[in-house]
Amino acid sequence: MSASDRVFAGSIPKLYDEYLVPLLFEPYAVDLVDRLRSRSLSRVLEIAAGTGVVTRVLASELNERVSIVATDLNQAMLDQAIAVGTKRPVEWHQADAMNLPFRDEEFDAVICQFGVMFFPDKSKAFSEARRVLKPGGIFLFNVWDAIAENEFSDTVNQALESMFPEDPPHFMARTPHGYYDRTTIEQDLKSGGFRKSAQIVTMTTCSRAPSPRVPAIAFCQATPLRNEIEVRDASRLSEATDIAANAIAERFGLQAVEGKIQAHVVSIEN
Repeated sequence: MSASDRVFAGSIPKLYDEYLVPLLFEPYAVDLVDRLRSRSLSRVLEIAAGTGVVTRVLASELNERVSIVATDLNQAMLDQAIAVGTKRPVEWHQADAMNLPFRDEEFDAVICQFGVMFFPDKSKAFSEARRVLKPGGIFLFNVWDAIAENEFSDTVNQALESMFPEDPPHFMARTPHGYYDRTTIEQDLKSGGFRKSAQIVTMTTCSRAPSPRVPAIAFCQATPLRNEIEVRDASRLSEATDIAANAIAERFGLQAVEGKIQAHVVSIEN
């Protein structure tokens, strides 16, 4: 993973919340929270909360007696989440998932939406999640499947390969879609100290946008893919967005577009 893969700064947080959240994240956020409904909860921790899409669902759907703590490494992302707000109060903390500032056995559930892929040491992050979980608590997260199973991401990735043939920006394939192997996930959970078996289910749904340009902006300008494009040639960000939009239009049509998205949902008890 490149160092720039974890940089969500500048205009990225606001664009991320405006474009990526409705394009990709909302249905998976609802799914994660639904998986907590049957459990007895008093305190829930979210790691890698980003701009707060899961946080907002937690605050809306969980009983008001359940306290919610939301964390992210990037303060700029938390600032965007705080600016959007939640239905009820949430504790916000800037925190590294590999070094959580919480006591042992403090939470009934730890939840993470599409953040695990960004952890440099996944076993260490899993160990921290296990440490702060109460006995019998649940660790629940999702990760994107391979890029070939996610049509908009794959299309943008291929389009930018043609733009930078000698040094293509492969952020999407390398990081968001780079941690999908079930055996690897299970091994990393065991290395993190979990002793029970993980349940891993694959969830496929449809991503929709009013035009091809929306997913092009989402990927090229609202993710760290932007950092990779600008490192190669900062003057070509608009051109890269246009190329991605044209590729999406060629594959999915000129007006409203929809494409397959697919992720693995992982749950394991402490």
